[in-house]
Amino acid sequence: MQLTDILPIEKWNDLELDLVKTYHLQASVFNADGIRITSNKNWSNSLCPAIKSLDKGQSFICAVAHMNLSNQARQAQKPVIEECDAGLLKLVVPVFYNGEYLGVIGGCGLLPHEGEVDAFSINKITDMPEEKIKRLAVDIPTMSLESAGSACNYIESRLEAIVHTYANLAN
Repeated sequence: MQLTDILPIEKWNDLELDLVKTYHLQASVFNADGIRITSNKNWSNSLCPAIKSLDKGQSFICAVAHMNLSNQARQAQKPVIEECDAGLLKLVVPVFYNGEYLGVIGGCGLLPHEGEVDAFSINKITDMPEEKIKRLAVDIPTMSLESAGSACNYIESRLEAIVHTYANLAN
């Protein structure tokens, strides 16, 4: 079973855009293989697109964080909130249907409250100059852990409604 079996791609797209609007996250829906199912570009800051534009940034910061958090969420069967190696918050909520893992919905790109971008790590991983990193990181919005938890609760409630509606249609 795939995510698109329980909800059309357009509706997953709408959910992402809702998370962008409501929580200012770079929201994404990923299938069980860790591949995005939509093509929205909804950046929360100026630094993330610069990191993702570099192969090392995408591979060794973004993809690693996603794989680790997704696996944690899958195994625990509950949301996970942590920081990526760039120092930004990332949250993922697993999607299950009848016990089958279908993927995750999540978001990232905001600084934890009183946190800071790890310019040193980003530089070492990507070779991006620290001055450029600091310049791009100047206006990154923050998110408290409480707000991140609220975002996870919101995603879970939306998922519950999606799964409930699909289950009723399938029966």
